[in-house]
Amino acid sequence: MRRLLAATATALSAAALLAFPGHASAAPSPLPDFDFSACPAPPSNADPGTWRCEAFVSQGVLTIADREIPLGEMRLTFSEGEVDGKYAQVFGELRHAPARIRDTFGATLQLKYGGHSDFQSNDERRGELDLYAVLRHPLLPKECTVGTLGAPLHSVVKDDPAVPFEVISQNPKTVKFGVVDAQLALPRTTGCGRLSQVADELLGLPSPSGKNTFKQTTYVQFKPL
Repeated sequence: MRRLLAATATALSAAALLAFPGHASAAPSPLPDFDFSACPAPPSNADPGTWRCEAFVSQGVLTIADREIPLGEMRLTFSEGEVDGKYAQVFGELRHAPARIRDTFGATLQLKYGGHSDFQSNDERRGELDLYAVLRHPLLPKECTVGTLGAPLHSVVKDDPAVPFEVISQNPKTVKFGVVDAQLALPRTTGCGRLSQVADELLGLPSPSGKNTFKQTTYVQFKPL
């Protein structure tokens, strides 16, 4: 009888593990390849030994009202350190391939750097970045954008509780975290010619602050300069 009970318990345990696969250890996600080729050099008056380059690799999603646009991979680099004992930073590069917008007859959206960034985190936000988005389609002029370099979209990102900060590696230092901007305002399109109204209607623009979200899951690796 004892052998029968033991065998039954073993079988039930195995069945439980199969029924609840969350109990098994999940394989870690592979790290992206980090590219430091666009790291800007520290300024000539930089404090020696304080500067490092940060290479970001993000997967982003932009939601405009009820339309979700997967943005795919975005890459960003900048350098930070001290000058005369005070924090300083130099922007490097933002790279983003055009992302297809579903149900828009082949239109794509590509994010571009808008000329301002501040990656010094504080208690209120993780950082801020000015952007504009190039809207591409065979029927649209190449100047068609959401926001412009002169009047960019201002994104202030906060920590996303759904993707908590995590140290992946200490050598080289690599971290993962999520950020979200739930207050991003999106204006009407600019430079879209005769199809401006069509482009606006397809994207649901303008869309005021509070109706949109910009989310990113980001890996960052650090390199001393």
